[in-house]
Amino acid sequence: MNYNLVPLEIIEHHIYLIRNQKVMLDRDLSNLYGISTKVLNQAVKRNLERFPEDFMFQLSSGEAETWWKHVLSGRLRSQIVTLKQGQHLKYQPYAFTEHGILMLSSVLRSERAIAVNIAIMRAFVKMREILASQKDLVRRLDELEQKYDEHFQVVFDAIRQLMASTEKPKHKIGFRIEERKAIYLARSKRNRKK
Repeated sequence: MNYNLVPLEIIEHHIYLIRNQKVMLDRDLSNLYGISTKVLNQAVKRNLERFPEDFMFQLSSGEAETWWKHVLSGRLRSQIVTLKQGQHLKYQPYAFTEHGILMLSSVLRSERAIAVNIAIMRAFVKMREILASQKDLVRRLDELEQKYDEHFQVVFDAIRQLMASTEKPKHKIGFRIEERKAIYLARSKRNRKK
């Protein structure tokens, strides 16, 4: 069985943050599984007891509209032209959490579905690892900043003192004429008359 059927980058592109949960939508999952969205949703509805709210939920119309505008508008621009505004969603999409996607493997039993589910689980694991490493990096930066502030506060104070005490008035650069303005004007009038 080919477990590298779908590259992780493609799967990661279809993982969204909705209601503070990482989810994939029925439309994207059905494309990955190679089935229609209708077939996917029918299989889920036949097995609703396997999909509690923390495994799957339906997007509200506001969530669906936001998702449509921000995620799909670039990809489906040509389709939007032919549809009236607000009539491009036939139904509110279903969002599947990681556990819901895992449960899909017991409902969809094709070899492709199994391979895609394994790839999706790997993508979720990779995302968790990235988030954990980012949290660790933030923690380390906070520690370094505290050490940095403690050790270098004396240096910062010295620099501030040097900056405050070395500010001297700047001398103008260039050639200065010390003549009175009236004399200069008188000379220029004489030169014009000649």
